[in-house]
Amino acid sequence: MTAALFTALITFAFVASITPGPNNLMLLASGANFGVRRTLPHMLGISLGHSFMVFIVGLGLAGLFVAFPKLQLALGIVAGIYMLWLAWKIANAAPPQEGDSSGSPFTFLQAAAFQWVNPKGWIMAVTAQTAYAPEASLWGALLVALGFLLVNFPAITVWAWLGQEMRRFLTSRRRLQVFNWTMAVLLIASILPVLFR
Repeated sequence: MTAALFTALITFAFVASITPGPNNLMLLASGANFGVRRTLPHMLGISLGHSFMVFIVGLGLAGLFVAFPKLQLALGIVAGIYMLWLAWKIANAAPPQEGDSSGSPFTFLQAAAFQWVNPKGWIMAVTAQTAYAPEASLWGALLVALGFLLVNFPAITVWAWLGQEMRRFLTSRRRLQVFNWTMAVLLIASILPVLFR
């Protein structure tokens, strides 16, 4: 991979990572409800989990979906159900002062596992591997995954930080509930174009 191609990959990975999608909306909500420090395992799970998924996709996993189209349908159904469940959790998250009785931030493993049912994550992985490592070599797959690893964490940190900064405006239970329900609706809306394309 040439330096110019790697630069293009980094640009693509950054733009794809910082634009709204399920991960970033969940980080915004988590930052608002729990703060950046408590959201850190969630953030690391996204960055490392997605980079690993990009690598595995580059090794040929995406070819399964071409060979077996029903797998893509099954993934879409599982992803849709899981997103609805996550939206419900976000909508009903406990206010920070009430502790964790009805909500807690994602763990590292939960966030890493979520990448496998995140439609935007799959599209990012397949697009990047197809565009920047079409030869499907081990080295190409690794470089594309490394590109995402370099820029994903700084990009998603912005969303958790924005959520944390919003806490000062979400001081009443009512405002926080409205915010959480809004994030839940946006989370569902963010996957509809992917699921019904």
